[in-house]
Amino acid sequence: MEISGIISAIVIGLIIGVLGRLVVPGRQHIGVLWTIAVGIVAALLGSAIAAGFGVADTKGPDWIEWFIQIALAALGVAALDRARNRR
Repeated sequence: MEISGIISAIVIGLIIGVLGRLVVPGRQHIGVLWTIAVGIVAALLGSAIAAGFGVADTKGPDWIEWFIQIALAALGVAALDRARNRR
């Protein structure tokens, strides 16, 4: 992976993480770096799932892929927040 791919993964992860965090109701007790990390993982997993279903590359915006990525980010943020609240 080239440096441009790493930078774009961080930027996309940030956007996906923030959107996932906005979907989860209430206040989350996780930091910005955790949000970015969850977003990056959700973006990568969401892209893989969308490719598996054959909806990763479409004409125009890939809305289904974005939806999958944001849903995974929301699940990740909620799970991490719940795990941190138990401590």
